[in-house]
Amino acid sequence: MKQSMLFVPTLKDAPKDAEVKSHKIMARAGLIKQTAAGIYSYLPLGHRVIRRIEAIVREEMDKRDCSELLMPAMQPRDLWEESGRWGEYGPELIRLKDRRDRDFCLGPTHEEVITHIVRDYINSYKKLPLALYQIQTKYRDELRPRFGLMRGREFIMKDLYTFSENDADMDRWYDSMKEAYTTIFKRMGLDTKIVSSDTGQIGGKAADEFMVMSEVGEDTISYCQSCDYGSNKEFSGLSEGDACPKCGGKIFEARGIEVGNIFKLGTKYSESMNAYYTDREGHKAPVIMGCYGLGISRTLMAAVEQNSDDNSILWPEEISPFKCHILPLNLKDADAVHQAEQLYKALSADHEVLYDDRDERPGIKFKDADLIGVPYRIVIGKDIKDGKVEFTDRRREETTLIDIDTVASRL
Repeated sequence: MKQSMLFVPTLKDAPKDAEVKSHKIMARAGLIKQTAAGIYSYLPLGHRVIRRIEAIVREEMDKRDCSELLMPAMQPRDLWEESGRWGEYGPELIRLKDRRDRDFCLGPTHEEVITHIVRDYINSYKKLPLALYQIQTKYRDELRPRFGLMRGREFIMKDLYTFSENDADMDRWYDSMKEAYTTIFKRMGLDTKIVSSDTGQIGGKAADEFMVMSEVGEDTISYCQSCDYGSNKEFSGLSEGDACPKCGGKIFEARGIEVGNIFKLGTKYSESMNAYYTDREGHKAPVIMGCYGLGISRTLMAAVEQNSDDNSILWPEEISPFKCHILPLNLKDADAVHQAEQLYKALSADHEVLYDDRDERPGIKFKDADLIGVPYRIVIGKDIKDGKVEFTDRRREETTLIDIDTVASRL
């Protein structure tokens, strides 16, 4: 894409209310713009990264035979009364009335709706197991929205729901999603830890969180370096230096950003909302459920937090908005511009390329390129007269002078 046509409103200074690095740099790089407290617009660059994250999530969900659907954000009170959560959820639930004075809420999660969808369908064990997921905007009226996309009142989430005959089958789904989430975050270049946690307002028998290590994380994690033990400190009650309850090793503490949360719901919703099936012995039994959430927009924030400094982003390749960034420095050099455009056309056949065709000074181009954060940069400068360009692998911090004809193979 030509940069002159891409809406990237970069800023010299971060907004005054931006407290953490990711919020500051995303605002300055033109990824997001605040509409109201805890509510953001995703501008073209931010939206491109969101799409990359969603694509990875869909690939890993589809590999595991999960079917995608899309449920309504506006949910009737009746369903929440069935589950018992209308009065239990608290002030974070955004409630509203329609013109006929009927009560609704904007969904912070979708256990009620998904149970309503499947309860008439799953009437026999022959229709189990089943796994349904969506990627959708969620709403929670947070008391103190903060840190940009970390704690917002409107956010994008992937939520998966599984339906099983028994606990053993639910456990298989649970383990499969642990593996899937580990793969997803690894593909995105994120360092995560799995920690046990409280089931909170979702409910159920057990839960685990996926935490991205970050100094600005709202949660404190107790973990062991000698084994895979990890737990939210509020849940474990452990302190740094305590003995690991799993192997006896030493407990350490770190801050983390929760980017995923998985739950063994059991029969919490199926019993209260009458989602029963006929089992192999001909008896009626409640469906066993699991719930698996992954914060799409929060993952964007966590990726920036782990992969940026005060003046630049360095995207992990799989979620970068573009594969490479072409910067011709002298638009008055007709031959240089011609070769830059030919390179842009050639590379665009196989890669998503950002071509800085703006008539700006080199300093501005480099500064904006740092903010945008594309991992590979091709600078067309004075050496183009000899058929050479500067090729920079920003993650390796390597810049080499190469023949323009070898750029494609280098990528």
